[in-house]
Amino acid sequence: MPERTDFSALIAGHTVVIEMINSGDAGLPVLTQLLRVAQSALGAAGMAFVEFAPTGGRVIAATGAAEWTIGRPLPANDPATVCLLSGPRVQQVRTDHLTGKLADELAGRGLLRMVVSRAEIGGLTVGSLHALYPAGDDEPGVERHGVVGYLASCIAHMYGDQSGLPVHGDGPVVAALADGLAVVDREGHVRLWNPAAARVTGRSASQALNQPLPFPLPPSGQVLDHRLPDGRWLKITSGELPGPGTLHVVTFRDITDQQRRDHDRDLFIAVTSHELRTPVTVIKGYADTLTDHWESLTEADRRQAARVIGQRANDLARLVDRLLSSSSAEAGPGEDPPTPYDLGDVLRATVADLPAELRHRIVLDLPADLPKALGHRPTLVTVLTELSTNAGKYSPSGAPIEITADADGQTVSFRVSDRGIGIRPEHVERAFDRFWQGESGDRRRYPGAGLGLYLVRRIVEQQNGWVSLRPRTGGGTVAEVRLPRG
Repeated sequence: MPERTDFSALIAGHTVVIEMINSGDAGLPVLTQLLRVAQSALGAAGMAFVEFAPTGGRVIAATGAAEWTIGRPLPANDPATVCLLSGPRVQQVRTDHLTGKLADELAGRGLLRMVVSRAEIGGLTVGSLHALYPAGDDEPGVERHGVVGYLASCIAHMYGDQSGLPVHGDGPVVAALADGLAVVDREGHVRLWNPAAARVTGRSASQALNQPLPFPLPPSGQVLDHRLPDGRWLKITSGELPGPGTLHVVTFRDITDQQRRDHDRDLFIAVTSHELRTPVTVIKGYADTLTDHWESLTEADRRQAARVIGQRANDLARLVDRLLSSSSAEAGPGEDPPTPYDLGDVLRATVADLPAELRHRIVLDLPADLPKALGHRPTLVTVLTELSTNAGKYSPSGAPIEITADADGQTVSFRVSDRGIGIRPEHVERAFDRFWQGESGDRRRYPGAGLGLYLVRRIVEQQNGWVSLRPRTGGGTVAEVRLPRG
């Protein structure tokens, strides 16, 4: 790894970025170009930017050896996130010294060194910039630390201008997390206290910092319901961070807010109703075909229709059993442990059961040696059906829809690509928000509840995978799902 930064390349590349902004470009295209410039000038293997929102962090832009992380969620209480929030603004860490799935995957790919800087506005963190390096004898020098910090400040300035950023519909800032977040040292004194913690407890940061935690600290990995003196109840969780000097990350929320629980219940009903609609639609379609065309169908056609109806009825029964045993919108895919399954078989079988007008547009190109995925096979039927239906909905009638797949050392992935109206870069994250459906004109031309992609992300992330959207070169949209290898 060369020691010196290529400042001439940095200045030339940064000039291109500024010219993009002056020409009216904004948001993700500008951010991605800035990462490309930084990767080249810093001699990094890859760059990534994580945007923080009330629900946690998510990789919204990445280049080089980190490009596979786009769309990857990063919970607010992930050890890597807490390390960033409680440490210096610019720091160097080893990914193999952190815990958490993303850190493990980075280390597994040989990306062992990371220079990271917070992007802050008025002391509030909107995101973090990461320069990733492979193992080697040379450490990224002070120059690189300074450049990463400078570029993170430039990105923060883009957020301040609100020109296409944030990409999340509900805005950035870990400080705006709905849940209280605290970091507590081994003596039980508070080291970090976010604004939500002040709102929930009524205790300001100046009152809380360097003082004992104002409620009991549950054992690591356990949940505690605690009643405050004013009668409100908190649900508190904690986890211990590895490394020198024992630290605990504590998250807590007010569980006396009945309106929030009512909202969660309504959302659960809306999402599960949408999830049930897929098998019901298939059953109805095949039943109508049998009723209206019985005489013209061959015996083989009738048996095939009956077989599909039986399969989807079984799927529906499993869904109902799972949903009836669930009590909140946080319900997972059931109690069954994740198991390896043949992703290629799932993709082929799901395509075969799609409605005929959609099925005939599918171009399926799968490698013969596609590795198995790890998760819950039945739910992937819903994922591919939603993505294929979306692709058909937003592209011209008869236009092909391509489904491809491949794998790397840690993940197996598939993509659904269309040649439709495409997606604007600033909408690639908002599209996963519940009830969101583009511009008002899109709602009139393409009716729907705006729940399909929300459901897809929920299912995929429950299986430790992630999903992302991007504009397709030449027009259209690419939806990519990455899952752990079995």
